[in-house]
Amino acid sequence: MPKGPLAGIRIVDLSIALSGPWSVGILADQGADVIKVEPPGIGDIGRWVGPAIGGVSAMAQMANRGKRSLAVDLQTEEGRDVVRRLAADADVFVQNFRPGVIERLGLAYETLAAANPRLVYVSISGFGATGPYAGKSAYDPVVQAYGGLASAQAGAEGSPQLIRHTAADKITSLTASQAITAALLARERGEAGFAQRAEGERRPSGGGQHLEISMLESVVNFVWADAAGNELLLDSDGSQPSSFSRDQKLWPTKDGFIIAAPVSDADVAGICRGVGVDGYDAPEVATIMARRQNPEAFQALLRRVYAAVANMTTAEAIAGMEAEKAPCGAVVGPAELHDDPQVKALGMLEESEHPAAGRLRQPRPAARFTETPARTGGPAPTLGQHTDEILREIGLGDRVAALRDAGVVA
Repeated sequence: MPKGPLAGIRIVDLSIALSGPWSVGILADQGADVIKVEPPGIGDIGRWVGPAIGGVSAMAQMANRGKRSLAVDLQTEEGRDVVRRLAADADVFVQNFRPGVIERLGLAYETLAAANPRLVYVSISGFGATGPYAGKSAYDPVVQAYGGLASAQAGAEGSPQLIRHTAADKITSLTASQAITAALLARERGEAGFAQRAEGERRPSGGGQHLEISMLESVVNFVWADAAGNELLLDSDGSQPSSFSRDQKLWPTKDGFIIAAPVSDADVAGICRGVGVDGYDAPEVATIMARRQNPEAFQALLRRVYAAVANMTTAEAIAGMEAEKAPCGAVVGPAELHDDPQVKALGMLEESEHPAAGRLRQPRPAARFTETPARTGGPAPTLGQHTDEILREIGLGDRVAALRDAGVVA
């Protein structure tokens, strides 16, 4: 059976909640061997966020499937030594403690890289390692507010709105997973194989490096890609909204809601024809440049489309627009997704059994590799499920009982 693209890569994951664990979970699905280090007791707090069964929440399953769990007390020197032993033979080390905590634990980048120069060390924080906000608590809604997501959700005349899921955490996770694989590639290609000592002088460094990823920077980059146009183009006249998605809204039908995207000239024409609205070929709205110059005329056309859709069922509206090749879709929630024919065709959702949490239905890895396929990781581990196994791997098999009796591991 072909191995995943990250087979042979070992990751030590000290992160908690979602921003760190899911970034590493993506890599676990891609074949990395991930050791999740958790405190004895309740473990990662993410185990208890949202619906949970048997100490495994839905979020924890998605973020930690395919990992192994080591329960170790980092407040003890013996516990910290266990982690240092793990890091000495790891490719990647991930932590998302508040700035300063990891240094007090004696597990900072400089310490671990001295023993393992090839280590890619990842620090995920809310607001970065420096600056007046460095020490602030950084839960997802706080960063949504600071980073511009809430502002972008306001629309033309509304109040700022939070996105009703942990968008800032997940944006950070995707940023981190991409950065980790880029750093591993740089290490293998030798791009990070030298450190600068003085002008024109380089010395081998082993190829590892320290990645610092803040939630704030991840979210700001995400927002500015399409929702900060006038702030990016400083000479803009402001005649267009900063976000070209500002006025998007769902369209009510007789029995639900749909969405369509009138972007290109063909899109606008197809949507209108699909629901029986004429006037889309009038000079003031027929082209994208005309629509930019005549926004009031375009909005008037869209209001006629909304009125037509409101008198149709969802199925009728979708069928009419799809017949015209217009971009459109019905609103489908997670509870209905498994019945969608496209989801079934892709095999997008997989069902399995978790020994503690029971039956699962979860999405397979989104990226599809033809030669090194990613696979949905196995059940997220219960707390400390693999403690003995991991201790044996790092040469502490003869001390397992003593460490457990001392409360160092569980």
